[in-house]
Amino acid sequence: MQIPKIAALPLLYLACVCSAQGADSFDAAAAFGARESVIDLALSPDGMNVAYLSPTRGQGTALYSLNLTKGAKARLAMQTTGAPERLERCDWVSNERLVCVVYGVVKEPISLELVSMSRVVAVNADGSNFKVLSTRPNSHTRGLALGGGRVIDWLPDEDGAVLMTRLYLPNDHIGSRLGSTDEGFGVDRVDTGSLAIKRIESPRTNVDVFLTDGRGNVRIQGLTTRKQQTQDTGVFNFSYRMKDSREWQTLANYNAVDRTGFWPAAIDHDLNIVYGFKKKDGRLAVYSMTLDGTPTEKLVYAHPDVDVDELIRVGRRQRVVGVSYATNVRTAVYIDPSVERLMASLSKALPGQPRLRIADTSLDESKLLVFADKDDDPGVYYLFDRKTHQLETFLVARGELEGHKLASVQSISYPAADGVMIPGYLTLPPGKETAKGLPAIVLPHGGPSARDEWGFDWLSQFYAARGFAVLQPNFRGSSGYGDAWFKDNGFRSWPTAIGDVLAGGQWLVKQGIADPAKLGVVGWSYGGYAALQSAVVDPTMFKAVVAIAPVTDLAALKEERRYWSDFELTNDYVGSGPHIRDGSPTEQAAKIKAPVLLFHGALDRNVGIAQSKRMVERLNAAGGHCELVSWDGLDHYLDDSAARTEMLRKSDAFLRQAMGL
Repeated sequence: MQIPKIAALPLLYLACVCSAQGADSFDAAAAFGARESVIDLALSPDGMNVAYLSPTRGQGTALYSLNLTKGAKARLAMQTTGAPERLERCDWVSNERLVCVVYGVVKEPISLELVSMSRVVAVNADGSNFKVLSTRPNSHTRGLALGGGRVIDWLPDEDGAVLMTRLYLPNDHIGSRLGSTDEGFGVDRVDTGSLAIKRIESPRTNVDVFLTDGRGNVRIQGLTTRKQQTQDTGVFNFSYRMKDSREWQTLANYNAVDRTGFWPAAIDHDLNIVYGFKKKDGRLAVYSMTLDGTPTEKLVYAHPDVDVDELIRVGRRQRVVGVSYATNVRTAVYIDPSVERLMASLSKALPGQPRLRIADTSLDESKLLVFADKDDDPGVYYLFDRKTHQLETFLVARGELEGHKLASVQSISYPAADGVMIPGYLTLPPGKETAKGLPAIVLPHGGPSARDEWGFDWLSQFYAARGFAVLQPNFRGSSGYGDAWFKDNGFRSWPTAIGDVLAGGQWLVKQGIADPAKLGVVGWSYGGYAALQSAVVDPTMFKAVVAIAPVTDLAALKEERRYWSDFELTNDYVGSGPHIRDGSPTEQAAKIKAPVLLFHGALDRNVGIAQSKRMVERLNAAGGHCELVSWDGLDHYLDDSAARTEMLRKSDAFLRQAMGL
């Protein structure tokens, strides 16, 4: 394939371009704390318009569209304040109309418990003809509609219509035209302009998954099983339809607790198969299964060391063109030869070995939005025309960081106490190829069912820019490496996970990278838990602890889900027994000797702010030093540039003071 030619277009900066400032005026906390300049870019079916989301004040978000003809100006289609409504992924349903999800965290009016709500909406690119596509409750509706459903088929052959799941609740006006006993999720064809509705699948209370073939046909459904109709078991029973049939046939089962069985993820209409995930030798692999009356399983791709955890999908029909997995770096394996040749060609055209992905395409796939990023580059969006082989620079992901040298990230491994080698990533201050006696931070990831990957990370990059070496360990209890590595997860097997985090600090000192008197630990969510519990297990290693939205009390973590359908699953996941008390930083507060700084949003549904408040009380009562910084209107992710800037600035000052810098 001909190598694309890069044409330089003016970059559209949607935030302050800090490269215009002098080096001495660079405000690292503000630059790294700023939300991304643009996210969720989408290309219209004809390839002539791009839609994108851009941050406004607080958690607010604005939806813009930009015609790609020369001299066109961006049009504002919609914006939210973030208090509580926020915007996420928007996609074109026609060349002039977009469908988005609006979501937010609110207090349930009776119990005052925090709940997350979402609605699917549609709007023209010029902001006109706004419609809510989700079902609308009224004063006679029984129950609270939290989820607004989602689009499962963009119906590219039907301009302006979608197939979407919609949540139905019973209505007490039985006997009138407004009354209904419908309950649960169903599938409707919705005209996004007129709101004309055609029912495709009747609502059912136990159906959680629907998959279409990209041609408007629902081919797979997933039924969840519950104990006494109230408690999730994590077990799904999947059935399918043959082409041109309405009869359901058994396909597969899946247990989300131990990840056994087959989880269907995407249907290929032409091959009449479904791609999905199933374990092979204790690690996730991608399989296909036929949908022809006698389901036959076939291995598509497996890796001997890590999970194959992602399908690569492109186009308006979201067809599967490959799979990907992460070892030291994320790697793509393409099953579509034409896409493989295209990506190889683009890699040659873009210098510096960036990671590449296709963000979106036109309907005929002749025009593409391509995103390229790497460890020291937060990313650039490009427009590529496959007919002319023209590759044009379009938008930068983080305008505030343009023109500033960022840190490179090294893949490393280090020995745990039992000799097992723990993989991780080391980020040194920009320009440093080697390091000796630096102030350093161990930065365990959240989850714990997650892992860190090579690439740009705004949190570790900030601390590196401030002169710290940063180690991100993929401790045992992390996902992505298979069952043996995940063990019983980072809560039930916390001594192993925390031991691996502490071993990371020991390795930094033994390698001479870190000054032992200038070693701190920082973490978010489970990472915050790991930071605090590390200071419990070894009170002498870390001189300062920063925990963002941390779990501090395992019993309380379970209790937060008491009145939800996943309570028993959460209870089993966290477990019961002595490790609940031994593994809770609030119960072991007297052992923590290092100063502690906590950050938490009051609207956090993942980990309630009461956990941080209790940590402050216990630490201060034990004679320790602990401070909590909180925000009333923010949730677990602190998705607010001003709040993140404050967090970075205060945590940096706190670490420096504790380390005597």
